[in-house]
Order: sequence, then C-alpha cells, then structure tokens
Amino acid sequence: MFESLITSDALQLIHAVLLIVGALLPVVNPPGDVPIFLTMTKGCDEATRRDLARRIAIYSFALLAGSMLFGSFVLRMFDLSVSALQVAGGAVVCALGWNMLNYEAPAANTAQPDAHDAEQAADAKAFYPLTLPVSIDAGVIAVAITVGANHSQTLKSDLIQFAAALIGSAVVATSLLLVYRYAGRVSGWLGNMGMEVMLRLSALLVLSIGVQIVWNGMKSLLGELRVA
Repeated sequence: MFESLITSDALQLIHAVLLIVGALLPVVNPPGDVPIFLTMTKGCDEATRRDLARRIAIYSFALLAGSMLFGSFVLRMFDLSVSALQVAGGAVVCALGWNMLNYEAPAANTAQPDAHDAEQAADAKAFYPLTLPVSIDAGVIAVAITVGANHSQTLKSDLIQFAAALIGSAVVATSLLLVYRYAGRVSGWLGNMGMEVMLRLSALLVLSIGVQIVWNGMKSLLGELRVA
C-alpha cells in the first residue's frame, strides 16, 4: 500500500510537471529569441555570452516559479487582473518588437571593444530586456499565473504542485540556458545576411505576439464591462 501511494504521488508529480512544461515551453519558444539575443550581445565574447545565458536562465526560473507560486496573490494584493497585466505587458512587448524591427546596426568599428566594457554592457541587459520581456514576456507570465492558480484541498497536493512548479520552471530555464549558450554557433551557420533576415522575422513575430497579448487582455476587459 505504501509503495502504491508513492507511485501515485510520483505519477501526480510527473503529470503536473508535464502540464507546466507543455503550457510554458511553446509560449517561451527559446529558439525564436536567438536572433534578438545575438543582436543585443553583439561584440561580446563567448565567455560573456555564457555568463549572460546563465544569468538569464536564473532570472527566468525566478520569474516563472514566482509567477506560478505567488502571482495570483500579488495580483489580488494590488487589486489587478490578469487582463490588465496582459494589456500592460503586451504594450511593452510591442515596443520591443517595433524597436527591433527598425534596428539599425551601428557603423563598423575596426577597434576591438574593451572586454570589460562589453561584459558590463551585457550584464546591464541581463534582466531587462533579455529576460523580461524577450525571454519571459507578459503572455508567458499570464500563462504561468493561470497554471499556478489551481488551488488544491490537501497539503500533499499543495506540496506536489509546489515541487512541480519548481521542476517545470527549471526545465524551461535550462532550455533557455542551452539555446543561448550555443547561440554563437547558430550565428556562424547563418552568416550576416541570414542573421539579418532572422532578426527582422523575429522582431515581426515579437511585435505580433505583443499585439495578440494586448488584444487578449482587451477582450477580457471588454467582456467584464459587458457583464457589469
């Protein structure tokens, strides 16, 4: 009986982790962020990019786990709705996509950039904008809050959901770490022209995602007005 109980708990944990990863990973879409990551870290060496990838993964883990575990509580505390978060966060994503769509590379400079300056510039971008909103945008946070809003009735189920949130966040963050860690190889394969095309397509995709996030939030808010 004890063994069957452990097996049941393990299956419940696996199911919860798969649900979280299945809901979050397609929305995060790590490979789609590679061109933006490479553009924003232009001039950085591989060591700096590796360190940056690690920082982004840690920040992403904290954002995802925090959103699932405490997101609903924070929204209630400030009397905010997920719809309002979608509208505000979607606007930020739209602004980022528009800026990247109109991005112009600076004039070529033959001087080698100072490694310390490049590392400092990269560190300044680690959380904003490379983690939020490039890697983890408002749509991802909204999904994470929704997934984490399933309140159970027993302490055991709460512990399983807590563990699943941490494991699921770790899986998504690890995927970001691996994709960004080897982003330089992708750049070498695509070349300058390929990276330019990928950047514009990614920027257009980010802008479209931002518009969709805003529209989803607006629809929910308009629906609340009609109900009221």
